[in-house]
Amino acid sequence: MQQNEKTAEATPVVEVEGVSKRFGANLALDDVSLELRKGEVLALLGDNGAGKSTLIKCLSGVYRHDEGVIRVNGKEVNVDSPMEARELGIETVYQDLALFDNFNVVGNFFAGREPTKPKWLPKWFANWGWVEDKAMSKESEEIINDLQVNLPEADVEIGLMSGGQRQAVACARAMAFGDQVVILDEPTSALGARESGNVLRLIRDAANQGRSTIIISHNLDHVMQVADRAVVFRRGVKVGEAIPTRENHERLVSMIVGSSEGKVADDGEEPG
Repeated sequence: MQQNEKTAEATPVVEVEGVSKRFGANLALDDVSLELRKGEVLALLGDNGAGKSTLIKCLSGVYRHDEGVIRVNGKEVNVDSPMEARELGIETVYQDLALFDNFNVVGNFFAGREPTKPKWLPKWFANWGWVEDKAMSKESEEIINDLQVNLPEADVEIGLMSGGQRQAVACARAMAFGDQVVILDEPTSALGARESGNVLRLIRDAANQGRSTIIISHNLDHVMQVADRAVVFRRGVKVGEAIPTRENHERLVSMIVGSSEGKVADDGEEPG
């Protein structure tokens, strides 16, 4: 996918500078630096254990990085919890989706952020009130319609839906509430062609609406369909990046597996 002028010129929404993360003697991230621009889809590539998931967990508040700086919209931040990440506009969908099987779509969309303050209550009752079921149902319906997600009736429990529908609900929730950054970990894993196509469309639609997206994927074909740039990790180190095109396919694979032929500079050009 060719990098468009919008992403090439935009100020970074997220900047990661010299970030390292250790687990005991294991260095999971080693001096990693990268940036994510407004409206950009950035793919993180690499084998299992390369450091991709560790990085997104540092961005989403699951882990606290040991060294380096993370900036959101140019401001240095310490993301100490997933709730703080949400407050910064960062939403994450992990491989397990984190859905409640016994809740319906509305319940899963608003779990942990239910609107409970009727407009007529004074501000000192901000943490009091009743759950506004009608408002949640209306907003959920609008989100689903805007994202063109094909789902059964709204009161159907998530546990009774197909894998693709569950994936779509998780992605739609992240894209609806992640007004800055949406992070998706293997968003098309275990999905059929039609279901994968729907998730990929959601990703591109979010980018067209100005949201920035980070995806982790082992499927290079899907990466080439939606991503503007691809960054490759190996053993906790960022080893290079390139625009994910058919012409760069072998180069990306070489970087992932560690071939000397795949070593490239950050701008995607062969090093001198």
